[in-house]
Amino acid sequence: MERLPSSCRKSQTIEISDGMDSEDAITRALRKPRFVLGWKAINGCRDCEKLMDYCGFNVTTNSTICVKQKHTDGLSPLSRILVSVGTSIGGTIFFALLIVLIYRSRKSEKEREVQLKVEKFLDDYKTLNPTRYSFRELKKITSNFKHRLGQGGYGSVFRGKFLNGIPVAVKMLELLKGNGQEFINEVATIGRIHHFNIVRLLGFCSEGNRRALIYEFMPNGSLDKFIFTKVNNSSSTHRPLSWEKLRKIAIGVARGIEYLHQGCNLRILHFDIKPHNILLDHNFQPKISDFGLAKLCSKEQSIVSLTAARGTAGYIAPELYSRNFGEVSYKSDVYSYGMMLLEMVGCRKNTDPEVENESQIYFPEWIYNKLSQVKELCLEFEEDGDEEIAKKLAIVALWCIQWNPSERPSMPMVIQMLEGDLQSLEMPPMPVVSSDVDLSAIICCN
Repeated sequence: MERLPSSCRKSQTIEISDGMDSEDAITRALRKPRFVLGWKAINGCRDCEKLMDYCGFNVTTNSTICVKQKHTDGLSPLSRILVSVGTSIGGTIFFALLIVLIYRSRKSEKEREVQLKVEKFLDDYKTLNPTRYSFRELKKITSNFKHRLGQGGYGSVFRGKFLNGIPVAVKMLELLKGNGQEFINEVATIGRIHHFNIVRLLGFCSEGNRRALIYEFMPNGSLDKFIFTKVNNSSSTHRPLSWEKLRKIAIGVARGIEYLHQGCNLRILHFDIKPHNILLDHNFQPKISDFGLAKLCSKEQSIVSLTAARGTAGYIAPELYSRNFGEVSYKSDVYSYGMMLLEMVGCRKNTDPEVENESQIYFPEWIYNKLSQVKELCLEFEEDGDEEIAKKLAIVALWCIQWNPSERPSMPMVIQMLEGDLQSLEMPPMPVVSSDVDLSAIICCN
């Protein structure tokens, strides 16, 4: 059989009589097909094929005809493309929603576990003070959270007032950490202790995911507002608090820490002593606050086991980063207290890269060199005895930040040094181990 010319096309002949539907004619033709050969007007078939229709041949006119195909889905090619794209997008959205639902379901389950944990603790704790309030009562106390006092990583603090007129500070725990453990720590520690230098917890709220702590109101705010204040952005440093007042604040905080370490049935380690967590009442009496990172242990337990470092960078004792520096104990709070004392003396952060003199960037080293060389501290003194107070605070602070925990004094010893004479104090060793040690992770500011 000879090969047909390339222009030859095989086509199906469809006979369409008057009154016959073209679709019926196509159906009949498919049952009894007859084929003829033709070489004319094949270009017209290409257009039909693009539309996915039948291309026929009219023997009467000797020309091609385009007969619409009966699509089973009733859609045009463009519609089918749109349906295909829509189906693909719909499937993607469906799986995305499914993932979101699974995530929210697991999150809700975790939140329920936290709520059960907190409620179990509160049931065991309900026989003790402080008072539990509902969220509705909390809104009345704060006038619908009208007066915001401050905000931090934990949430916001609002000013409120009890029905009897007593002013309070309400801390809303918006970003809970540790599966509700911080809330439990606050209630379990502050709620059971009463000391002049520890802020008093007057009440709390735990309703669903809403948790809040109600403290006595401290009109002078936190200590950091008074020791990091500059005047006119100049190089001179303004001291809103006198040196004598700073000394009394230092002694008050030391007494509060001593009570946590020795005065309770259980030893309480704060792990976050810093100026921001020292509140001042109307007479500038200091009170330790924020026990979210606190840990309770027996007085006989000298070493504490922790899975990770806790606290604020710049105040964390080196043993919390690496056990090569020693074991974690109540001496870790002593280190944080010492770093805070130095900031009270220098009226600045202990590490400040903005200072003009590079030798002053790490303040503890700078002040140690000044004291050991019997040089002036270049600080502002207004009254007789101010320089002696500054030197005493600095020397005690340098003892407290010794890198070896065993070389740090206990808090009763700290109080004794602060209340004693300057001449009775010995100069401590340099608190930095060596210049080869990488301090970048330990002595960094917030």
